[in-house]
Amino acid sequence: MTTSSSERGVSLGMPELPAPAYPDDVRERLERDAREVIARYPDSRSALLPLLHLVQSEEGHVTRTGMQFCADVLGLTTAEVTAVATFYTMYRRRPSGDYQVGVCTNTLCAVMGGDAIFEELQEHLGVGNGETTDDGKVTLEHIECNAACDFAPVVMVNWEFFDNQNPASAKQLVDDLRAGRPVEPTRGARLCTFKETARILAGFPDERPGAVEESGSAGPASLVGLRLARGEAAPARVVHPRDGGPHDEPQGKAVHEPSPAEHLSSHDAPQESSASDPAHPAGPVAEEGE
Repeated sequence: MTTSSSERGVSLGMPELPAPAYPDDVRERLERDAREVIARYPDSRSALLPLLHLVQSEEGHVTRTGMQFCADVLGLTTAEVTAVATFYTMYRRRPSGDYQVGVCTNTLCAVMGGDAIFEELQEHLGVGNGETTDDGKVTLEHIECNAACDFAPVVMVNWEFFDNQNPASAKQLVDDLRAGRPVEPTRGARLCTFKETARILAGFPDERPGAVEESGSAGPASLVGLRLARGEAAPARVVHPRDGGPHDEPQGKAVHEPSPAEHLSSHDAPQESSASDPAHPAGPVAEEGE
C-alpha cells in the first residue's frame, strides 16, 4: 500500500517565483556603483563580495533581488551568488535593525563575561539570537572572535568596537542606541547605520566630515607586543629552568643579565637537538621495515 505526499504530511508546493526587479531608478544607480567596484578587479568575479555589501546597503539585508542583480552584472548564476551570500555571516538574509549588536562569545570573551552579557541582553531586549527589537533599532547576535581578545569582553555595533564591557554597560549601550542618544565607540569612527556601514564596506568613501580622521589606530593593549619588539620595555628577567630551580653560579662569577633582545623564559632552557648533538639526531633511528 502506498500513501500520497499529502497523507505523509509533505507539501511539494509551487516553484518559487523569480525575484522582483529593482525599480528602474534604483537599478540604474546600483549599476553605476557596480561598474565602479568591478573596475577595481582584473577578474570581475572578484567583485562579488563588495557587490553583496552594495546591495545590502540598499535594503539592509541581501535579498533575492540583490543576489539576482549581482548575478546579472557579474555574469554568474544565482546559485553561485547564493553560495557566497549564505557562507559569510556578515551578509544578512532577512530584515534587521539599524544597529547590529554583536556580543563576542568566543573562548576568551566568554570566560571574561561575554556569555553573561549576551544572556542579559537577550532578557533586557526581549529577543533571541539574530532577532530584532520591535522598534527596528537593534538586532542582537552572538559573534565569533573579532581579534580584540586584549580588550575582552568585546561588544561590536555595526563592526565598531566597544571594549571591556559588562552586563550593565552593555544594557546602557543598547538603551542609548534605541533612544537615539549619541554613542561613542571605544576605538574607531563614530557610529553610522548598518546600511551606511555596508556601503563603506563595499569600498565607497565615508563622506561624513572628520570620520576618517576619527578612525585612529590600535589601542594601547594591542601595542604591547610591538613595544617589546622595539626594546622599549624593561629588560627581561632570567627565569631558571623548571627542573631543579636556580643553578648555583661559581663564586665570584657574575650572573648573566640578558639584553632586551634575548627574550628569556622558562621555555628557553638549553635543549639538545640534532644540530647541536650529532650523537642523538632527531627522527626515527630504526631502519625501514624493522
